[in-house]
Amino acid sequence: MDILHSFLVFLHILGAAIIVGLWFARIKNPTVLPGQFHGALLQLVTGLALVGLNEAGDGDVNHLKVGIKLLIALVIAVLAFIGQRRYKKDEKVSSGLANSVGILAIVNIAVATMW
Repeated sequence: MDILHSFLVFLHILGAAIIVGLWFARIKNPTVLPGQFHGALLQLVTGLALVGLNEAGDGDVNHLKVGIKLLIALVIAVLAFIGQRRYKKDEKVSSGLANSVGILAIVNIAVATMW
C-alpha cells in the first residue's frame, strides 16, 4: 500500500510540474499547451485516487482542504482544456487564460504544502 501511495504522490507532483513548467517555459509569450491539460487530468485522477486511498486506510482526510483543492483543480482543467483547444485550432490564447492556468496551479501547490 505504501508503494502505491508513493507512486500516486509521484505522479501527482509530476502533473503539477508539467503545468507549471510549461507555463514558465512560455512566460514571455503565454499560451496553453496540450501538455498542461494532460498534466491537469493527471493531477485530478491521482488526487482523487490519493483521497480514496487515504479514506480506505487509516489516514486522516481534511475534507475542506480536499474540496478546495478539487475545486481549483477542476478550474485549472477546464481552463487548460479551453486553452489547448484554441491552441490546436491555431487561435490566439489570451495571456489571461494562460496565466490563470499557471497561477492557479501554483495556488493549488501552496494549499497542498502550507495548509
